[in-house]
Amino acid sequence: MKLHSYWQSTTSYRVRAAMNLKGLSYDIVAVDLLAGAQNTPEFLAHNPSAGVPTLELGDGTVLVQSLAIIEYLDAIWPEPRLIPRDPLEQARAMAIAYTVALDIHPVNNLRVMAQLESRFNTRPDQCQAWMIHWMCQGFATIEQMVSDTTEFAGGAAPNIADLCIVAQIYNAQRWGVDMALFPKITRIAENCLAWPQIVAAHPHKQQDAKGAK
Repeated sequence: MKLHSYWQSTTSYRVRAAMNLKGLSYDIVAVDLLAGAQNTPEFLAHNPSAGVPTLELGDGTVLVQSLAIIEYLDAIWPEPRLIPRDPLEQARAMAIAYTVALDIHPVNNLRVMAQLESRFNTRPDQCQAWMIHWMCQGFATIEQMVSDTTEFAGGAAPNIADLCIVAQIYNAQRWGVDMALFPKITRIAENCLAWPQIVAAHPHKQQDAKGAK
């Protein structure tokens, strides 16, 4: 399998972590979003939405959208389980994942920032305030959704909710969010980073990372 990925992409981070937790073998195909590599005809032939991650299976089938990819991985390689089987626990995990993926990420991604700058001449400090506002709003919601008593969002091992949390917190730290305001999800992210498979998926561990050796 080939995973078309960008090192700082939080959505790519989620999928790298999921594949690592499942012990899957895959090759990374780096897509430099800042250089516009996602807009080339070659890449658009794989993913018309010009986004990462994009998972290319051995038979050439292409899957897009990080949560859909994780759902596929869980169906084909069900252990360790990342989406709970129990309907109630599944709904809780997906609600957290969707809060990150649908409420925070869409208004914080590279395309939105580019539009804010080009259409409205936003200054860097205004862009930063925009990013922080939406992340804090989403994090405040998730703080109320995660468990007070378990190591991770809903249990003793990371699931899809935790992968979304740890990836989004990486982005929050880049933009200067005061994570002291969100102790429960900060604890979850720290617990995630005690797992070698998730550490290996971290942006700074990627071959295309700025300054990577």
